[in-house]
Amino acid sequence: MVFRKPPDGGWGWVIVLVSFFTQFLCYGSPLAVGVLYLEWLDAFGEGKGKTAWVGSLANGIGLLASPVCSICVSSFGARPVAIFSGFMVAGGLMMSSFAPNIYFLYVSYGIVVGLGCGLLYTATVTITCQYFDKRRGLALGLISTGSSVGLFIYAALQRELIELYGLDGCLLIVGALSLNILACGSLMRPLESSGSPPPEKPCVDKVADQYFVYHEKEKTVEENISILEKGYIDEKCVNNMPDCKQDSILNKNVLSSINVNEKDTYKKKVVEQTNFCKQLAKRKWQLYLTYWKETMVLFKNKVFSALFVAILLFDIGGFPPSLLMEDVARSANIIEDDYYMPLISIIGIMTTVGKLILGILADFKWVNTLYLYVTTLLMTGVALFAIPFAKSYLTLAMLSGILGFLTGNWSIFPYVTTKTVGIEKLTHAYGILMFFAGLGNSLGPPIVGWFYDWTQEYNTAFYFSGFCVLLGGFLLLLAALPCWNACTNQSSKLPPNTYSYKVASSA
Repeated sequence: MVFRKPPDGGWGWVIVLVSFFTQFLCYGSPLAVGVLYLEWLDAFGEGKGKTAWVGSLANGIGLLASPVCSICVSSFGARPVAIFSGFMVAGGLMMSSFAPNIYFLYVSYGIVVGLGCGLLYTATVTITCQYFDKRRGLALGLISTGSSVGLFIYAALQRELIELYGLDGCLLIVGALSLNILACGSLMRPLESSGSPPPEKPCVDKVADQYFVYHEKEKTVEENISILEKGYIDEKCVNNMPDCKQDSILNKNVLSSINVNEKDTYKKKVVEQTNFCKQLAKRKWQLYLTYWKETMVLFKNKVFSALFVAILLFDIGGFPPSLLMEDVARSANIIEDDYYMPLISIIGIMTTVGKLILGILADFKWVNTLYLYVTTLLMTGVALFAIPFAKSYLTLAMLSGILGFLTGNWSIFPYVTTKTVGIEKLTHAYGILMFFAGLGNSLGPPIVGWFYDWTQEYNTAFYFSGFCVLLGGFLLLLAALPCWNACTNQSSKLPPNTYSYKVASSA
C-alpha cells in the first residue's frame, strides 16, 4: 500500500481524539497504581519493596519492550495492534482481581498490562505521526496528556471503587472500562491509498519471491508424482500381490527417467537459492554490525552518554513518588479525612500542566532545551530531598504538585535528543534512551521500598532518590558546558547533524 501525504487534519483529529482516550484508558490504572499499592500491602502482607515491583513492572515493561512493540506495529499496523492490546490490558486487569498472591500480580498486572500499554503507546504515536506533519508536535502533545489526565481521574476513581466494591471489584470494573480501547482502536483507520499501484519491489526482494514461487511449483510437482506413484502401487498390491514389488520398482524407474531433467533443473535452482540465502544472511549480518557501530558512535558523544545516565538516574529517583506518595502520607500519620484531593491526582494534573508549559517554552528560540531539561532535573532532586521534612497534607500536596510539574519534562525530552544526535539518528538514539528509562522505572520503586524495609522509614529512601536525580543532572550539565566542549574539542568530533550546546545558543 502507498501512504498518502499526511493531511494534518480531517480524520487525523479523530485519530488524536481516540489516541487521547486510548492512553487515558490504558495508562490510568498503572500510573495511579499507588492507590492499589496500599491495598496490596494490606492484602498480601509482603514487604514494600516486593509489592512495589507490581507497579514498577507495569510502567517499565512497555519501555523495556519498545523495540518489540515497534516491530509489531510496523508488521501488523496500528489498528490490529491497538485492538489486540485492548484485550491484553482489560484481561490483565480482570485477572488481577483473582490474584492469590503477589507473584500472580507480577504477571497479570505487571507484565500483561504493562506490555499492553507499551503496544498501545507505540500504536497511538505511530498512527498520529502518519496523519500529521506540520502539526505533529501539537498532535503528539495532545495525545500525551491522555495518560496524565488518566492518572488524575483514576486515582480518585479507584479509591472510590475500592470503598464501594472492594479491591477485586475495583479491578474488574477498571478492566471492563478498558474494553473501550477496542472501540478506539477500530477507529484508527490506516492512512493509505487502496487505489494506488503497489511500489516496485527492490531487486533483492524480486529474486526472493521468484525463488519462493519456483520452489512451491517444484514441490507441487514432486508431491503429485508421489501421490500418483503411491496410488498406482497400492492398486497393484491389492489386485496382484506377487507382482507388487516388481511393478513398484518398474514404476519408479519410469518416473525417474521421465522427470530427470526437471530434477536437474530443480537442483540447480536449489543451489542458486542457497547462494542467494548466504548472500542475504551476510547482508543482514553487515546491517547488524552497522547498527552496533552506529551505537558506539552515539556513545562517543559525551552529551548523549550523559543523557543516557541522566534519564536512567532520573527514573530511578523521580518515578517512585507517583507510586509511593500515598504510603508516605500514611507513614506520616496523615488521616484520609484531611485529604482534599488524592496526592496522586495532584501529581497527574500537574504533570499535564508541566507537559504543556515546558513544551511551549521549548518552542521559544531563546530557550536552550538542554539547559531547561537540566533545570527540571536539579529542581526534582531538591524536591525529593524535601519530602522527608513534609509532615502535613498541605506540604505533601505542594511537593506532589512540584514533582508532577517537573515530571512533565518528558514533553521536551525528544527535543533534547534531536538536538544532541541529529534528526537522522533520532529513532536509533531515542530507542536506546527509552530502554534505559524503562529500566529506571522498573528499578526505582522496589529500591525505595527496600530502603523502607531495611530502615522502617522513608527518609533514607528519598535522600537516595534525590541524590540519584541530582547526580544525573550535574553530569548532564557538566557534559553540556561550553568550557567542557572546548577542552575536549567535542564540537569538532561530533557526528554530522548534531549540535554543540553553548550558553548563547538557542534550542
